[in-house]
Amino acid sequence: MPDQTATDEPLPLPLAGVRVLDLGTFIAAPFAAGILGEFGAEVIKVEAPGIGDPLRSFGSPSRSSDSLCWLSEARNKKSITLDLRSKEGAEIAKRLICASDVVCENFRPGTLEKWGLGYDVLKVLHPRLVMLRISGFGQSGPYRDRPGFARIAHAFGGLAHLTGMPGGPPLTPGSTSLADYMTGLYGAVGILMALRSVDQTGLGQMIDLALYESIFRVLDDMAPTFAQSGLVRGRLGTGTTNACPHGHFETADNRWIALACSSDRIFARLAAIMNREDLRKRFPTTRQRLENRAEIDTAVTAWIKGQSAEQVVANCVAGEVPCSPINTIADLFADTHVMARQNIVTRAAPDGSPVAVPSTVPHLSATPGRIISLGPALGSANHDVYGKLLGLDDAELDRLARRKII
Repeated sequence: MPDQTATDEPLPLPLAGVRVLDLGTFIAAPFAAGILGEFGAEVIKVEAPGIGDPLRSFGSPSRSSDSLCWLSEARNKKSITLDLRSKEGAEIAKRLICASDVVCENFRPGTLEKWGLGYDVLKVLHPRLVMLRISGFGQSGPYRDRPGFARIAHAFGGLAHLTGMPGGPPLTPGSTSLADYMTGLYGAVGILMALRSVDQTGLGQMIDLALYESIFRVLDDMAPTFAQSGLVRGRLGTGTTNACPHGHFETADNRWIALACSSDRIFARLAAIMNREDLRKRFPTTRQRLENRAEIDTAVTAWIKGQSAEQVVANCVAGEVPCSPINTIADLFADTHVMARQNIVTRAAPDGSPVAVPSTVPHLSATPGRIISLGPALGSANHDVYGKLLGLDDAELDRLARRKII
């Protein structure tokens, strides 16, 4: 895999020449903008003067003044300050938008309209503009005005209901920000498709995404199953309705293993390495195994509980059965495969301290993404952006700063 650095790129990055104005806060829309920035787009992050994005203080603190979450998720961006709520600030924003290809925002619906920056206004000023709008419930519908965060999206979209042990309470599905990241990823895909449409037609468009929609979209076949049979799937704990054995099992050294037998052939291979050909002969099909889940899971549980995690993985790998230890973040940092894939890179924070962050995804063979900088200091690009892009001189910048417009 090519080294993901900022130098010696063999070809221009695929989004070189695209300018993105990031008006969002926290994670969803800024994550979409960040993905574009990793592959060559110029991303200008607009923040409130003197305050900045709330993400700067969200999560674990760093050695500098901003959080580790900010340093990681605001990578490759230029920070400028601008009071969008003020009339003069909104006018400056319009100039910035007209000089950009893409705008990303995740305010509650109606907020930008209140400031005179709604899409109906902007598309007249800039017909080629692509505008990503992410909110809890979308720009339309009876719930459009409700506030929403990822946790609310997990609940409304149907994921929280599925998370946990049978008979227990619905649990947090791992990251409380999952819907933010998923919706940001869908947003980035939408932007790329809209930019392609601009190339074809010369006209931009608005992308409307609700946080819950990205969650609802990935619920397997639950929608058609309910529509056909009325089945409401409940919490299954470590198992699934579609395959058996398929879940999490504890090892002799008190670790946990994920095992996935998603076909009859894989189960046959598992039965062979377990030395349980009787199970393969009695339960050769997925349907038979699901009907006898308790017996199958009991046998697999006993087999795995009699070995260390390392032994289970080695046996499954040798037998071509999909298996993995359930890793902690410490395990990932120590894993040779993660290191070989360069999934973690270290970059300097603005104060010079080293910070390890996830690297870019996906891996492009000729034009790989890059991380040239971590989250910037508040307003550090004011002179660069306002001076070079809008042509404002130092006196005008000083006036705007005194009035707290920037």
